Amino acid sequence: MRRAWRHALMICAFLMVSGAAAAVWFGMRSLDEPVRLAEPLRFKVASGARFARVAAELAAQGVIVNPRAWVVYARLHRLASAVKAGEYEIQPGTTPRELLTKMVNGQVLLHSFTIIDGWRVQDMLAALRRNPDIISTLSDGAPDLMAKLGLPGVDPEGQFLPETYRFVANTSDIELLRQAHAALTKELDAAWMGRDPDLPLRDSRELLIMASIVEKESGLPQELGKIAGLYLHRLSVGMRLQADPTVIYGMGDRYEGDIRTVDLRTDGPYNTYTRAGLPPTPIALAGAAAIRATARPEKTDAIYFVASPKDDGSHVFSPTLEKHNAAVASYLAHQRRKTAGVK
Repeated sequence: MRRAWRHALMICAFLMVSGAAAAVWFGMRSLDEPVRLAEPLRFKVASGARFARVAAELAAQGVIVNPRAWVVYARLHRLASAVKAGEYEIQPGTTPRELLTKMVNGQVLLHSFTIIDGWRVQDMLAALRRNPDIISTLSDGAPDLMAKLGLPGVDPEGQFLPETYRFVANTSDIELLRQAHAALTKELDAAWMGRDPDLPLRDSRELLIMASIVEKESGLPQELGKIAGLYLHRLSVGMRLQADPTVIYGMGDRYEGDIRTVDLRTDGPYNTYTRAGLPPTPIALAGAAAIRATARPEKTDAIYFVASPKDDGSHVFSPTLEKHNAAVASYLAHQRRKTAGVK
C-alpha cells in the first residue's frame, strides 16, 4: 500500500513539475510571438505606474496574451522598474520582448509639427491650436509671446525657423516655439557670420527682414539668390525696394487678394513704395534657404523683375527699365492669350 502511495505521489510530483515546466515554456514562447494588433496602437505608460499594471492594461486591450509571463520575465531580468513613462506606438508584428526593450529604452512616440516657409506668425499660431498633440497655453494672437520666451518688446514676426519639429506627448506650444526660436537664432547667427562682406546690411536683424521679403517673393528655390541679389542691389544704390509683399503685410486684413494703385500710394511703415530702406520688422517666417541666400546673394546687375510667361513660378530679371517694360508687356500678352484660350 505504501509503495502504491509513494508511486502515486511521485507521479503527481512529476506531473506538477512537467506542468510547471510546460507553463514556463509556453510563457517564454509567448514573449516572442507578435502582439495581437491589426494596426498601430498608441499606449501611455503613466508616470509611477507599476509594471504589473501596465501588463494588465495591455492584456485588457487584447495586446499581450500572457501578461504574467511578461511580468515574471521583466522582474527576473530586473527590467520592470526600468520602464520609462511616456506614450508608445506599438506596431503590428512587435513581440512582448521587443516592446519591453522599447519601454526600457524610453523609445517614446515622437509627434511632429511643421512650420511652413513664408507663414506669418498668425498662421503658425493657428496651426499650433489645431494640432491635437500640442498643449495649448497661448491666448488668441499671443500678445505676450516673446515675453514668455524671455524677449519682451521683440516683434514675434520672423522669429521662428520654418522646419519640422519632433516632440513628445504633452509638449506645450511655448516649449515648441522656444525650440523654433532657438533654431532661428542659430541659423541667423551662422548666416551673418558667413555673410558676403559687401552686404549693405547693418546687422543680423536687417538680414532677417530682407530674407523675409526674399522668401515671399520667391517662387522657385533656385531663384532665391538672384532675388536676394536684386533687392540688395536696389538697397545699395538707394532705390526703394518697391516690394509688393511688404505692402500686403502692412494692409493686414484689408488685403483681399489684389493690390490697387491707391494701396501703393498709401503711406505706412511697410509700404516700400513710399518709404526708403527696409520695413521695421520681418514680414514672414523666412526659411533657412532664404536666409542663406540673402547672406550670400547672387551678384546681379538686375534691378527689375516680373513673372515669367512660362507659368512655372520663375521670373524675368532686367537691368534697365526699358527691358523690364518689354518683359512686362510680354507677360501681359501671354496672360491675355491664356484668358482667350489661345496657346
